Parts: sequence; C-alpha cells; structure tokens
Amino acid sequence: MKQHRLAAAVALVSLVLAGCDSQTSVELKTPAQKASYGIGLNMGKSLAQEGMDDLDSKAVAQGIEDAVGKKEQKLKDDELVEAFAALQKRAEERMAKMSEESAAAGKKFLEDNAKKAGVTTTASGLQYEVVKKADGAQPKPTDVVTVHYTGTLTNGTVFDSSVERGSPIDLPVSGVIPGWVEGLQLMHVGEKYKLYIPSELAYGAQSPSPAIPANSVLVFDLELLAIKDPAKQDDAAK
Repeated sequence: MKQHRLAAAVALVSLVLAGCDSQTSVELKTPAQKASYGIGLNMGKSLAQEGMDDLDSKAVAQGIEDAVGKKEQKLKDDELVEAFAALQKRAEERMAKMSEESAAAGKKFLEDNAKKAGVTTTASGLQYEVVKKADGAQPKPTDVVTVHYTGTLTNGTVFDSSVERGSPIDLPVSGVIPGWVEGLQLMHVGEKYKLYIPSELAYGAQSPSPAIPANSVLVFDLELLAIKDPAKQDDAAK
C-alpha cells in the first residue's frame, strides 16, 4: 500500500514536471498554470519531508512522456517495484532516525526545563508555569471551555495559534490531548499558563501533521477565558 502511495505521489509530480526542462521558464498566469505549480510545489515539499528530495526531475518527465506518448517503458515493472521499495525503505529509516532524535531531544529539554524557577512538574510528567493568576472557577472534565492559545515546538516554531487567527475557540475539556486535559483542570478562569507537554501526553510516536514531528514535546501558551454555561449549550443544541 505504501508503495502505491509513493508511486501515486511521484506520478502526480510528474504531471507538473512533464516536458519541462529544469532550466526552462514556466508561465504562471492562468488559474490552471498556477494550480499546476501549486500541486507540484506541495507534492515536492511532501516528498522532501519523506526523505525523497533527490528524485531526478528529468527522469520523472521522461516517464510521463513515455506513458503519454505510449512508448515502450524503459524499465520493467519488477524493476520499478524494486526501486519504489528501496525509496520507501530509505524514507522509513530516515523517519525512524528523526523520531529517535526527537525523543532524545525532548527528554533533554524536559529535564533541563524542570530545573527552572517557576516550573512545576506533575506526576504524569506535565510541566507548567503560571504566567497570570486569577480566582475564577476551575473546569471539570465534562465542561466546555473557551481558550486562547499558541502552540510551538521547543525551538519556538509556531504550529498553531488561535491568537494569530484572532479568534478564541471552544472545546470540550475531555476531548483534547491528555496534556491539555490535565492542564485545563489545573487552571482558573482568567489565568494564563505555559504548558510543556511530553510527547506521550500529546501525539506520541505519531506525527499529526508535517508541522509536528513524531515524539515532539509541545509548548503551549494557554489562556482560559471562560467555562461555557451548560444550560446555554443545551439551548443552542435544540
């Protein structure tokens, strides 16, 4: 199945690269041209993230040209299967190495961070700082809360931010990653916390998006704005 996905990705990139020499200027004026470029750009980024950034664009173009021109293919199917398998294996090895490095870096970050003044570590391994104190109510697991947040990796790279979007969000306390479930219940309405969430309390060995590598420690600036009134929630649902 992975080989089929890889083959499909390469085929899609080849549609954009077909007939285009790397030194040739491509017009990007019409919506179709712009969309074609966008497809190639996005797929190229995706392949690069999978460790396949050394694909030969001329060979890709030759492949699509032979297929469209109904010419005899220059490689047998079993040779192609073997080549795709080799690329997939290399990509998996690269991702495994990155995952191991991310886990080690995350462990070191949390060990150092735990020694900083103002940082509290809970029994689960969650770390937090109280940035702004308040005396509001504390949410329960069954509550829906309104929050503002900015999520970053440990290097400061922002991967998501309601603050940047300019709009807080409503979410169920029990419907988020474990680090948030625990962190939200520590907070009072009106407070701001900084959460340092170990990967096992976030997405673990999974990578939910290219912006969040596997085994990432996540850092959130989190503000608890309100606890939604259950009665109003029931009225809105009717």
